[in-house]
Amino acid sequence: MSTQACPLHIEIAGSGPPLVLLHGWAMHGGVFAPLVQQLRERFTLHVVDLPGHGGSRDCALPLQLEPCVEAICAAVPAGAAWCGWSLGGLFALHAAATRPRQVPALAMLCASPRFVRGEGWRHGVSAQIFRDFAEGLRGDYRGTLERFVALEAFGSEHAREEIRALRDELFARGEPAASVLADGLALLEHADLRAVLPTLQVPGLWLAGRRDRLVDPRAMAAAAALAPRSRFEVVEHAGHAPFLTHSRDVASTLASFLEAPP
Repeated sequence: MSTQACPLHIEIAGSGPPLVLLHGWAMHGGVFAPLVQQLRERFTLHVVDLPGHGGSRDCALPLQLEPCVEAICAAVPAGAAWCGWSLGGLFALHAAATRPRQVPALAMLCASPRFVRGEGWRHGVSAQIFRDFAEGLRGDYRGTLERFVALEAFGSEHAREEIRALRDELFARGEPAASVLADGLALLEHADLRAVLPTLQVPGLWLAGRRDRLVDPRAMAAAAALAPRSRFEVVEHAGHAPFLTHSRDVASTLASFLEAPP
């Protein structure tokens, strides 16, 4: 599937109401395979590879919120709910805030409107983490990605299983360019979408992993409290990628929200 401006790789699976899935930093849509398997009987999944990642490696669209959201909107059905994991949550949140008629429901999966801590936002991570990874890409590309995978799995009850699954997917669709990864890290460091939360017109689900060490569940709870018609849920014992280790729990919570939003 593609748009005239930018060929985006989007896999479609299942049947039922449309649901868009957006992956996290350095990954691709294939990472959602366990979740797709759980949801395909109830939803039509539109699983996006972001520009520069996976099957969208040749897409030259900048990894920025508005250009990416515009391209994705042109390639997926209007009226589809959007679910964004980690970095993907920034795109999903921007889409719901700017295009509520096209994106009538929002699910944030281990994602935050602001990933770094700062004034009035104490549950983010240090900005230095993203700067260190950006520096590492220049000297040790693969080693840096391995370290990020370990950070994503840290704290999970099934950390080894999660690391193995993330490593298996990391280069399954080729290597994303270091420049694209650097752009993604900059977005994680600098994006701050908190201001849009009180104005959101669509129902929202903020689904956290209790043991997530990259996106603090308390940050997600705080974000949900600022957004009308939003609710906060936690997957117990899960880390930053609960759809890998607790796919049934994630699928059940998502389906319950999407089929009966607040």
